[in-house]
This record gives sequence, structure tokens and C-alpha cells, in this order.
Amino acid sequence: MSKQIRNLVLILGDQLSYNISSLNDFDPAQDMVLMCEVWEEATYVKHHKKKIAFLFSAMRHFAQSLEDKGYRVSYTQLDISGDIDSSFGSEVMRAIDQFSPRKIIVTEAGEYRVAEDMKQWAERFHIDVEIREDTRFLSNIDEFAAWADGRKTLRMEFFYREMRRKYNILMDGDSPVGGQWNYDSENRSPAQDNMRIPKPLIFEPDNISTACMDLVEARFSHHFGDIKPFYFAVTHEQAEQVLDKFIKERLPNFGTYQDAMLQGEPWMYHSHISFYLNCGLIDPLKTIQRAEQAYFDGHAPLNAVEGFIRQILGWREYIRGIYWLKMPDYQDENFLEAQRDLPWLFWDGKTKMNCLRQCVLETKENAYAHHIQRLMVLGNFSLLAGLDPKQVNEWYLIVYADAYEWVEMPNVSGMILYADGGYLASKPYAASGAYINRMSDYCKNCSYKVSKKNGPEACPFNYLYWDFFIRHEDTLKGNPRLNHSYRTLSKMSDEKRAAIKHDADRFLKEL
Repeated sequence: MSKQIRNLVLILGDQLSYNISSLNDFDPAQDMVLMCEVWEEATYVKHHKKKIAFLFSAMRHFAQSLEDKGYRVSYTQLDISGDIDSSFGSEVMRAIDQFSPRKIIVTEAGEYRVAEDMKQWAERFHIDVEIREDTRFLSNIDEFAAWADGRKTLRMEFFYREMRRKYNILMDGDSPVGGQWNYDSENRSPAQDNMRIPKPLIFEPDNISTACMDLVEARFSHHFGDIKPFYFAVTHEQAEQVLDKFIKERLPNFGTYQDAMLQGEPWMYHSHISFYLNCGLIDPLKTIQRAEQAYFDGHAPLNAVEGFIRQILGWREYIRGIYWLKMPDYQDENFLEAQRDLPWLFWDGKTKMNCLRQCVLETKENAYAHHIQRLMVLGNFSLLAGLDPKQVNEWYLIVYADAYEWVEMPNVSGMILYADGGYLASKPYAASGAYINRMSDYCKNCSYKVSKKNGPEACPFNYLYWDFFIRHEDTLKGNPRLNHSYRTLSKMSDEKRAAIKHDADRFLKEL
């Protein structure tokens, strides 16, 4: 048995930051870092192959960098033919037996189920366990709960303004730079035919990444997704290069075209840094400050910079606050009583609806889709078709490399499916084919006709949209943000309603 150590510091796969709170006061002479690739975490849902390979590679690179900086690290790899029953608990127990630490130190987990398990470790392992706050987030859990206390509705916009003031971001005294808090109205332009979209930064996999890819192919071959091409940044330095390239080449046009979709252009002007923010390879506040400086330097317009900052300082922090405020009950929310099983097209992309096909196949290839593809194509369909929230949540958690339950569940249950009854969103984000046609070129290559409202040739979004509002009329009609839709519905003839129901029933049965 090795000489007893003072602290065993466990670092999770989404805590790959040098400034993680668990490493505060680390003493290489007395302490040991524990990192482990855990079978249970890779398989509690069947994560996308790219997601597993990316996180394992990033973890191995981070462990190596810690050792280079003088940290003592115990790292457990999954191997191609090894034990398949590992969990955080079993790995911690093994390390306790090996190193006999006086204390376990860990930064709070990002997911509720892991956090609850950690709370049992002191009693289970008969050792002192210190769980520290994750100070990488810009609003801690208690601070958000205090902000939310007593409010009837929790609108992100008001929280975002408080965060702008707290960190003095894009502020002129106590007022927002430019006189407005939000420039979202300027950020909804459709794609143009002659757009020259910069290519994303691609990293060739090194030996570590290649080994992780081989592991995934051997042990997780039955999981969803394509392992190649593998393009991820897997170190802090590479992630910073992705951020640099975004600020230099994409940020100036990000705001205007952030909602646009083009066939064959999955990356558009988006930053592609959510992978790295959510696992710790880049720092949220520094990222925000870099974007802010681009505005002050005259490199990017205010609508672009404010829109980008709002996604991180506003939405990302707000979503995390909602998650911890509402769990564990939030995972069972189903306000609209949606029960339809997730159709197989979400896995193979085999559908005549070109927008859905494009988004599913790009997700399968890249473990990525931008927020409008997730919300207004895949999510919109899930809402209108009445898909079961638990199945939809699991799908989103599986397929995206930036997905962790704290960020995925409020976005899906609250924003996409209205499963929380409006706690997060003020209305269901339902749209007909007209929206997709306006914001993309998908409809040009579709088997259906977006101009047709009914019949076998009509875009299914058109009749599913109205069928959704008819099905939920008793529940949703009182929502003031839906007055226009229900006024229009009230003017429809019985024959029109019957045609909508016939088309929707026919389509949904074919699913």
C-alpha cells in the first residue's frame, strides 16, 4: 500500500479547469488527483460516440497537463477488454484502499443524480468528504434561488440584466451600452445565397484522441453517431484557438445570422465553443470579456456581441439556476401530457421532411446542431407531435457533445416542450412550415410543399401546428401570447378543422 496522502481530489470529466475549486490549496507533496473513465457515466444513456471519445481524450490530455505542472495524478482508463462495472463510487473506493487519504475533496457535480450520490460518500466510505462550490459559474445556486424567491415568473431577461450589472459587462454606468439591454430583434435575418461562411477549425486527432476513438469503436460500437471525422479541440490551448477563430472570423456576423439555417452548412456563424465551456476547457467570464473587447475595439457590432454574451452570461447561467431550483421534480414534468414514442427517424434521419433529415443527419455526423435547429426544427416537431418528454430529453442528452443534464433538461422540458407549463418559457415555441422556410433553404429540396396547408403533399408542420393548438385549446387558450393564434383558429370552419385533424392523424400514425 502506498504512503498515506492528505487529500484525494476527484476531478470529473466536465471539470477540466486549472482553476476548479477542488484544486484550490492543492499540495503536490501531500495530495493526489483522481481522474477516472467510468463505464456507468458513459452508458447511463448511450452517449454519441464522438461525445465519449471527445471527453475521454480531453480528460487524458488534462491529466497529462496536470502531471506536467507537478501534480500527482492517479488516472484510470477504460481499456478495450477491461472491467465494465466501474462507477464513481467504485473508483473512489479503490483509490481509498490504495492511497488511504484522510479526506476526499471534489467540486460539486453538475448533474443531480451524481450530486446525490456524492452526499452519501462520507457515510458509505467512512471518510471526510468536502464538496466545494463550482466557482466557474457566474451565479451560484443559492444566489439564483434568492433571485427567484417570490417571483411569479422567472424571465431570463431580468436575470440577465442583473448579471450584466454584477460583472459590469457592456455597461455605461448603470445603463447598458448603446441604450438597449437586448438586440435580439436585429438577430433574426435569414441566410443569404451568397454568404461566405468561414470553415470551422478542425484538429487532426493525435495519438491520445486516436486511442480514445479506437476504444469507443471497440466498446461503444452500438451507440449512436459517427466517430469520424473527429474535429474536437481536446486541450485548453486548442479550445482557445477555436475561440480566437470565432471572434476574428465569425463574431461580426454571428448576431445577424444566428437563427439562419442552410443545407450543407451545419456550423454557420456560431462559435462551436459550448463543448469546451461545458467541460471546462475555456472559462466563461474570460470568454465574455474577450467578446466585449471585440466590440470596444470596433471589430464586431453591438448586436452580435450582446447576443453572444447573452447566451453565456444570461441563458447558460439562467438554465443552470432553473435546473437546481426545480430538481428532482423537474424531470417528471409533462404539462401537456405528451405520450407519443420518439420515432425512429430521430436515429436514422429517414423522413421525407428535409429539414428534419438535415438536422438529424448533421447531428449524427457532428454531435452538434446549432440552437435554432435544436429548438425550431427538431424541438418544434417534438412539441407538435406530442413526443414523450422523458424520451425527448434522453435523445438530446445522448446526441450532443455539449449536453449535460443541467443544461439539456431545462432547454428541452421548459423551452422546447413546454412540459413545465410555462415556468421557463412564456409560451410554447410552436411554428408552422412558414418559419422554417423563412429562416432556411431546407424547403427548396423537400418532398413536401411548404405552400400547401392540407393534403398528402402539404408540409406536415403546417397542419401539425394547428392540430397542436386544437388539441390543447382548453389548456392554452388563456395564454395572452397565443391570442393571435387562437383568434385565427376561432375563424376556421368545421371543415377546415376536420381536414387538419385528418392530416395530422394520418401523418402521426405513419410515424
